[in-house]
Amino acid sequence: MTKLTKSAKEVRGRKTLAVRVKTAKSRSKSSVKWLNRQLNDPYVVEAQRRGYRSRAAFKLIQLDEKFHFLGRGKRIVDLGCAPGGWTQVAVLRNKGAGKVVGMDLLETKPIEGAVLVQQDFTEPGAAERLKELLDGEADIVMSDMAANTTGHQQTDHLRTIALAEAAYVFAKEVLAEGGIFINKVFKGRVGDTLLAAFNKNFKKVSHAKPDASRAGSPEEYLVAVGFKKTSGV
Repeated sequence: MTKLTKSAKEVRGRKTLAVRVKTAKSRSKSSVKWLNRQLNDPYVVEAQRRGYRSRAAFKLIQLDEKFHFLGRGKRIVDLGCAPGGWTQVAVLRNKGAGKVVGMDLLETKPIEGAVLVQQDFTEPGAAERLKELLDGEADIVMSDMAANTTGHQQTDHLRTIALAEAAYVFAKEVLAEGGIFINKVFKGRVGDTLLAAFNKNFKKVSHAKPDASRAGSPEEYLVAVGFKKTSGV
């Protein structure tokens, strides 16, 4: 996202005082560096001010500002939902209607207006459980899941692709005609076969990196719009 969205301009424009870690002497250099970054990150500060559980909430807000997919009464599946930032935004944009179902292998504290399940999405039966809870077709399937990294490039690449493919297969099974699929990927780690499938099954597929994504992170999002339910692929 080279052009700043409304929320990105608001967060960047909000003045905050620089904060230093007061207990730096008792911490490692890497710990101090991480804490300083967190305490002085404008998205962390703004997320706390607004009551969002994580700065990641702004990633979804900014994707929506660009692609306009959230709205009242949507039926939404949130994969990799912990700690709940994306779920919070989805519930708020649903304005008391629709349905939001989330799943993560980590515990997610309850969010009013959402059904949350602690389970590994890749486990047998997890997808079926989500379908039962959704109880109908989804307007949006969004995945902020990320595979644990090993440091071995090829292994990490395969894990990323496998997770993206699993989310994509699920999306095809539950999305309504014209539905939207959002999937976190990493630059250079999206297989040609998967991209070809996206382009075949959706009217338009875009790559986007929200301003809320850290500059040094390789993450970006594939936003697939206009699901073709009758494609059969």
